[in-house]
Amino acid sequence: MISEGKPIINGWLQIPSSFSAELMAHQGWDSLTIDMQHGLVDYSNALEMIQAISTTDVTPLARVNWNEPGQIMKILDAGCYGVICPMVSNRLEAERFVQACMYPPKGYRSFGPTRASIYAGEDYSDFANEEILKIAMIETKEALDKLDEIMSTPGVDGIYIGPADLSFAIGEKPSFDNPKGSPQYKKIVEILEHAKKNNIAAGIHNGTPEYAQKMIDIGFNFVSVGTDQNSLSTASKLDVSKLKNIVNKNKLKTY
Repeated sequence: MISEGKPIINGWLQIPSSFSAELMAHQGWDSLTIDMQHGLVDYSNALEMIQAISTTDVTPLARVNWNEPGQIMKILDAGCYGVICPMVSNRLEAERFVQACMYPPKGYRSFGPTRASIYAGEDYSDFANEEILKIAMIETKEALDKLDEIMSTPGVDGIYIGPADLSFAIGEKPSFDNPKGSPQYKKIVEILEHAKKNNIAAGIHNGTPEYAQKMIDIGFNFVSVGTDQNSLSTASKLDVSKLKNIVNKNKLKTY
C-alpha cells in the first residue's frame, strides 16, 4: 500500500489481550500496532496478540519501548512485520534502529525467526530486509533539527509523529488534533514536507477519524486513530450516559 501510495488506516492496541486484538483485527484496519511503550503489553502478551491478528490479513506492527536491539529483534522473530521506534533523534540512532531490523550484510539482526518463519514461510529471511517496515518516530528537539539526516538514512521506510511528545519538543503542552495555524500544526506540516522530499512514508497519531482524514488530505499516508482502550471507554461511557438520561427522564415522569 505504501509503494502504491494508498493511505493506511492503522489501529492502536494498548490492552494486553489476545481476544481484544483478534476482535480489533476483524474490524477492517489495514494494520494494527501493538504498543509496547505506553500500553500495558509485555512480550508474552505481544506474542499472543500477534498470533490473534494473524487470523486475518491485517498487518501486525509494534511500537517498541526504546531503540534497543534485543527487543526489536525478538518482536520481529515473533512475526511482527514492522517496527515503530520512539525517540530517534539523529542519523546514528536511525542507523542503529534500521540495522537491528535487518540481517547481514545490511544490518546485524541475529538469525532466529522462531515464529516469523511459520507466519511468513520458510523463505522469510530471504525477503525480510525488504519487507519489514522500519518507522522512526520524530518527537524530540534534536530530531527536529536533523530531519533530513534521519529521513535520508538508508533503510528508513517512514517516520511517525506522536503529537504529544512533539508538543513537548517545541515547548507546548502535550495535545492531539491541533488546529491549523497552531505551533504543533506548523511543525507537523514541516515534518511531512521533509518526508516527501526524502520519498519515505509519513505517519501520525490522531484523536479522531475526522482529524485523521485531514492528515490524509494534506499528504500523510499512514494514520492511526485513537486506541483500543479509548474506543472501549468512549463507547461504554456513551451507553451509560444514554441509559442514565433515560432513567432520569422516567423518574421525572413519576412526579
